[in-house]
Amino acid sequence: MSQNTSSAVMQQRTEAHDSLDDFPTQPWGTRALCTHVLSGCYLKSKTAWEPTCNRGHMSDPLGDFFGTVWASDIQDYGLPGAMQHDFLMPYLPRAMKWSEADIDWIVANPPFRLAEQFIARALEVATDGVAMIVRTSFLEGVGRFENLYSKRPPSIVAQFSERVPMVKGRLTATGSTATSYCWLVWLTGVIGTKLVWIPPCRKQLERPEDYAAYRKVVA
Repeated sequence: MSQNTSSAVMQQRTEAHDSLDDFPTQPWGTRALCTHVLSGCYLKSKTAWEPTCNRGHMSDPLGDFFGTVWASDIQDYGLPGAMQHDFLMPYLPRAMKWSEADIDWIVANPPFRLAEQFIARALEVATDGVAMIVRTSFLEGVGRFENLYSKRPPSIVAQFSERVPMVKGRLTATGSTATSYCWLVWLTGVIGTKLVWIPPCRKQLERPEDYAAYRKVVA
């Protein structure tokens, strides 16, 4: 029997139930969010919490745009200053000096199997907005519609026009992917959903040091 290489099969990302779902986000993908999607949100005066920080692939770029960034993860990946914390627990990390009223934004790449729970928790905590990078196929699903989109639809669906390679356990400058990604953004007080496309921007937003700065890097 020949192997099924259809795009539907190739886009599957199956993880064991106890997996950490370690798929580092390309730093340029985070810069694309802040540059092309949130450019009018005055981020320099805002605080952000990145609760899936891994080795800093997302929290470091966020620091170029937000006034203050807190980073945490359920696993200790050795990122200096990051807090080890389970984001789904109904309390803030002990090391965090903020109260929930101080957290303007939550930005993350949530574990796929827990993405709905991460979004629900983020919407409880963030005062200004929530941004989650997810597979485009995350927009599908009857259960997801009933539990999430029919009740709290995103304000913006920002679809990448070029692929964002995410490889398990490492950040790669040369990897490819059959999976498409988008940013889902919830803005406090905004009703209705706007679909936008993030223009091709990898060449403009990618930096050589993005790959040299982290462990488990394949250039």
